[in-house]
Amino acid sequence: MTWQNHLPTVRGKLLRDEPLGPFTWFRVGGKADVLFLPADPDDLSEFLSQLPMDVPICVLGVGSNVIIRDGGVEGVVIRLAGKAFAEVIVDEDQVIADAGALDSAVAKAAAKAGLAGLEFYAGIPGTIGGALTMNAGCYGRETKDVLASAWGFDRAGEVVAYCLEDFGYTYRHSEVPADIIWMQAVFHGVADDPAAITARMEEITARREASQPIREKTGGSTFKNPEGQSSWKLVDEAGWRGKPFGGAMFSDQHANFIINTGEASASDIEGLGEAVRADVLTKTGVQLDWEIKRIGRI
Repeated sequence: MTWQNHLPTVRGKLLRDEPLGPFTWFRVGGKADVLFLPADPDDLSEFLSQLPMDVPICVLGVGSNVIIRDGGVEGVVIRLAGKAFAEVIVDEDQVIADAGALDSAVAKAAAKAGLAGLEFYAGIPGTIGGALTMNAGCYGRETKDVLASAWGFDRAGEVVAYCLEDFGYTYRHSEVPADIIWMQAVFHGVADDPAAITARMEEITARREASQPIREKTGGSTFKNPEGQSSWKLVDEAGWRGKPFGGAMFSDQHANFIINTGEASASDIEGLGEAVRADVLTKTGVQLDWEIKRIGRI
């Protein structure tokens, strides 16, 4: 008997051998051994407390910055979907956001309440859980600039809480244990005119639409920017902009965005990234590091 046959009882949904490609922006990848859609935080906590500790788990948000490999994902994939994980509340100068809330929804709620500082979230196509994990940011602002605190569950389903200083944030990196499943975050805003905040958000959105292939099957920024350099320039100068690699290529519009041109496999997409990393290293001596998270069996 395998662990899949002895899963804890839940109020949400447990789906075995569930294809994960439809949950990602790239629309590629294999199946989850088990996909868990918890009903609410209590359901998730109880499940974690009863799941054997040797069963791997990972969390999937809206799939905007991830490659699910063709071999699928071992263990349990947890997806925080639905209203129980997506509430955003404004309380005076604080924005309290569930981990499943879209970054853009948090920006809009702050703007409506006249709280400035979170406008940059309008340009990030992920969820707050992902933003906490990787110190997400754009256009000169990062999560560390607005975060006050956050809480979630550890692998055993116990509540853990962190203040900003505990995260040890650096560029696209946190020192918090990788197995924390975030539930909620508190952000600070600064009072400002809602119309002025909205105008800044609209400018960010327009810049993003003009410079990024947001209507393609993509995964956002592929590589982190090396210190003092731009990844897109390194990719472009190495000759990879618009060059096909199986069913994938780096976008003509933005050379740090891989797009699935139609029928790419996950191995096409990851293989293209690895080929570019090797070529750029050979030509320039610069090591490009993945920003996109790659999950699962090759």
